[in-house]
Amino acid sequence: MGAYDVIVAGGGHNGLVAAAYLARAGRRVLVLERYDHLGGLAISARPFPGVDVRLSRYSYLVSLFPTKIMRDLGLNLELRRRRYASYTPKGVTGLLVDNEDDGRTAASFRDVTGGDHDHKAWRDFYDMTARVARTLAPTLLEPLRTSAEIERLVGPEAWRDMFERPIGVAVDERFRDDTVRGVVLTDALIGTFADPATDLLANRCFLYHVIGDGTGEWNVPVGGMGAVSGALEAAARRAGAEIRTGAEIVGISPSGEVTFTGEDGEHTVNGRHVLVNLPPAVRDRVLGRVQDVPEGAQLKVNMVLTRLPRLKDPSVDPRAAFSGTFHINEGRDQLARAYAQAARGEIPQAPPAEVYCHSLTDPSILGPELRGRAETMTLFGLHMPARLFRKNPEKSRENALRSTFASINSVLAEPIEECLLKTPDGALCVEAKTPVDLERDAGLPGGHIFHADLTWPYGEDGEEGRWGAETADERILMCGASARRGGGVSGIAGHNAAMAVLKA
Repeated sequence: MGAYDVIVAGGGHNGLVAAAYLARAGRRVLVLERYDHLGGLAISARPFPGVDVRLSRYSYLVSLFPTKIMRDLGLNLELRRRRYASYTPKGVTGLLVDNEDDGRTAASFRDVTGGDHDHKAWRDFYDMTARVARTLAPTLLEPLRTSAEIERLVGPEAWRDMFERPIGVAVDERFRDDTVRGVVLTDALIGTFADPATDLLANRCFLYHVIGDGTGEWNVPVGGMGAVSGALEAAARRAGAEIRTGAEIVGISPSGEVTFTGEDGEHTVNGRHVLVNLPPAVRDRVLGRVQDVPEGAQLKVNMVLTRLPRLKDPSVDPRAAFSGTFHINEGRDQLARAYAQAARGEIPQAPPAEVYCHSLTDPSILGPELRGRAETMTLFGLHMPARLFRKNPEKSRENALRSTFASINSVLAEPIEECLLKTPDGALCVEAKTPVDLERDAGLPGGHIFHADLTWPYGEDGEEGRWGAETADERILMCGASARRGGGVSGIAGHNAAMAVLKA
């Protein structure tokens, strides 16, 4: 197959972003992907036989993806804003955050907290995060700044509360109500096993969840996550990138030689640069080096419902509650108890989780016969580290799912099981994925959805002025979620790796 300017190892969304930028710049680019499809975790699938629903199987919402990348690559992609940010049941009432009606939100805060203090604190806190988002988002597509530059840009208050001290401390100081504290802290724990009261890893997770594209909003991709990867694949092919699926990489050398296997045997190609869109543990394996396997910490459950479940609070429309993020047993103290139980190796008794219904915002993922007769529900469970599923993956998954269903039922007016759609063969439309499942099915060591622990969005140890993609091997760059400023469905790591090549 010969020599290439750039070989992209891995056809996930970041690899496709990099390939599109580089091919548009006239580079000869080859993308190699082990599966028969592209997109990595940003894919849509029909997991239930005989049920015409295209679910976002792994990743499911878009926040970090910059508008600039969409414009640069001419992506045919629609992202829809959700009117309701979240709903959190508490007893027979609940906290509804309405993006378009602050008066309604304030009234909901009063019902839940008994006063106005936490609503004012909420507005002040998220005014601060919004300023940080507007300031930091553009820097994610530039060479790395120093920590001192970032501190100057965001200001002393935000630096203290979001970077310098544990986010849990800042939240406890600002808010009085346990439920409100928990709603804020969930953004610090998505896919991250950490104690927000002590661990700055939670701060890094929180930061990436509130600065997306300068707004921090979590938007719904029309057509599901597969539409994101489909648009990127089209852009890469349009630009002239060569893409080969069914190509499993078995070796990479520091000199740029890449060996892969396919249906037609083993091949070796050479690249002036190799962009690695793989987890660091996989990169190290194919480089013949010692692997450091991270640990993911989540339970993903995909469901199809015949109808939305009833709420304990009849004054709230379930369509409003479930179109945003619906929080389940995620109060501050509940999160802390679940973390302590998981740290002891136990599945939490009342697993904290959150759900949302994609089809309420984008019914196009439902087949024609199901529109108006079914809804999708996506659940993301917190504090479910891989260690809980190592010894007996099947039984542990069943136990975690049983506990999670009991947790969601505790905040509903009826069991969620009564609302589940069945396949033509009578099976419930429920699919659960643990970190161990992601390790087996998606090739993610430890099932870590970010490939490795998230990093600060500034340079460290001589990285300032670089792109956060560089490695100790001059020809090899990281372009996946584990690159500095990677993580989530953002394309930022792919963009920055491409810029590191083009501006070298």
